[in-house]
Amino acid sequence: MRSGNPTLTAKTFTGLTDIGERMTLRGAVNKTFLMLIVVVLGATIAWNEFAATGAPPAWAWWGSIAGLVLGLIITFRPTAAPTLAPFYALAQGVALGAISAIFEQRYPGIVPQAVGLTFGTLFALLLAYKSGLFAATGGIALLYLVSFVMGFFGRSIPVIHSSGTWGIVFSVVVVLIAAFNLVLDFDFIEAGERVGAPKYMEWYAAFGLMVTLIWLYLEILRLLAKSRSRR
Repeated sequence: MRSGNPTLTAKTFTGLTDIGERMTLRGAVNKTFLMLIVVVLGATIAWNEFAATGAPPAWAWWGSIAGLVLGLIITFRPTAAPTLAPFYALAQGVALGAISAIFEQRYPGIVPQAVGLTFGTLFALLLAYKSGLFAATGGIALLYLVSFVMGFFGRSIPVIHSSGTWGIVFSVVVVLIAAFNLVLDFDFIEAGERVGAPKYMEWYAAFGLMVTLIWLYLEILRLLAKSRSRR
């Protein structure tokens, strides 16, 4: 099986020469839970600041930029994961807290629903899926990048943001692909354990899982928002 997550690819666990302690699936899962705690901590800080002022704190948006930069560093230098992964989780948590607060203000009750559906989807779709998702994942990433750039010129791609039928269908497809990628990420972590990858790869694997999990949450949040706006 092959994941569309760019941080966990077929080459992730090849060419590693560390001869120390080896990674385990349990260790990667434990570190994923630690990163989740840090994400929740960062989100809570931004959420509370929003509740106190009625607007997202300006520094929260720097969290998304810091998360992107740290994510790129970790992706190209996995040995840095034990040090940088917790900071990545904190930065992303701050950004998610601000984004979630904005959605919650507009659509009360949407955030608990999105959180519940995210973890419900995770546990419900822990099945084995075959390869063939990479092209779809890459295409979606490219589509979002084009939409982001167009935003600077006051333009957008309607189907991505539309609350119409096709906009909702698009979001459903993206949610499913994100969920499938999460399942495939676990397969790659098991592969890392089988080949005896270095211990630091537990943090890298946890980082890779968080990338997909955060993506899944945001897509579910967008899907719920589109569905609410149709009422």
